[in-house]
Amino acid sequence: MDVLTLREKMKKNWAGRLVLLAASKLYGAGVWLDRISHENGWQAVKSVNSRVVCIGNITAGGTGKTTAVLLAATTLAKEGIRVAIVSRGYKRQQKEKDEVVVLFDNPDADWRLAGDEPYMMSRVLSQYKVPIVICQDRARAATEALRRFKSQIILLDDGLQHHRLKRDANVILIDAKNPFGGGHLLPLGNLREPLTALQRGALFVLTHCEQVTERELEEVKDTIREYNDLPEIVESVHEPEYYMDVCKGQKVELKDIKGEVACFSALGHPETFENTLKGLGLSLKQVWRFPDHEHYTQDNLRTFEQTRNGLPLITTFKDFVKFPDNWREILTSGVYVLSVNLKIRGGEEEFNKFTDALYPKFSKMRR
Repeated sequence: MDVLTLREKMKKNWAGRLVLLAASKLYGAGVWLDRISHENGWQAVKSVNSRVVCIGNITAGGTGKTTAVLLAATTLAKEGIRVAIVSRGYKRQQKEKDEVVVLFDNPDADWRLAGDEPYMMSRVLSQYKVPIVICQDRARAATEALRRFKSQIILLDDGLQHHRLKRDANVILIDAKNPFGGGHLLPLGNLREPLTALQRGALFVLTHCEQVTERELEEVKDTIREYNDLPEIVESVHEPEYYMDVCKGQKVELKDIKGEVACFSALGHPETFENTLKGLGLSLKQVWRFPDHEHYTQDNLRTFEQTRNGLPLITTFKDFVKFPDNWREILTSGVYVLSVNLKIRGGEEEFNKFTDALYPKFSKMRR
């Protein structure tokens, strides 16, 4: 039984909920102590000679953070701004706590040493020459990014709860489908911090807005404004672009795959990926779900191949990079990766709010 299944089972009886509530109180005390110890100088806060912008969230699970980091990095890089991404590389294999891994012009790097999300981002951003520096100590990673690449802006990936590295702005992502984690801290709910953390936001990006009503969006905005009524709030959607036939190395238009398909993913919120496929008019005949950041094995791939009954097999880029090295010997055809981009709604004016939070000089540069 995995952790999420156990949690849901415990929520169904008063004793289990009491245990989860007690654990949430302990977790909250730890979060509070870590934050105030940095704010009061009891633990050191590192500054670097570069603009640092955190793109993070207050809930556990998929809010669309990776696509937001990709949008920020590509937008800045296209304008000639030297940008680097700093990440802890969640669940990566590491030898030492302060070990630094750099993804830059090394497509043959082992994703296990970097983490699945940083490795996926490096593949997407390779044409823009955006380095990704991975270390559990994000301050050390930022120092390395500045030393090696003279970065004008450092994007701190998923670092809202990391206080050791001083940042100039926090861009906070809120999943419109499940914005506030059930109102409770982990593990009873999905909140990483109390809602007072919203006070630290310089910009809020609501994600997955295409999957909720306008009334629900306004309710989310009203809650944000109860805690922070100064920053801008922009809406975004996750927009499918194309499929990549990974066996042939060719792009496939969305309209070219129809009818019944099989799919699999290891994501924080797999239903978001599955709903996107349904929104494209596909019928999900077979669905496999794995824990977030799961490593795929040869046996996993054999199961897909033996039971999909010849249907197209669709997954995400994040999942594809975790295929075992000999995957081509098992999956020989009909395997597709869905490419999805984050798009800010509302045209140029709203998009400028996003870029101004990243780099205030950006709008002036474009004029």
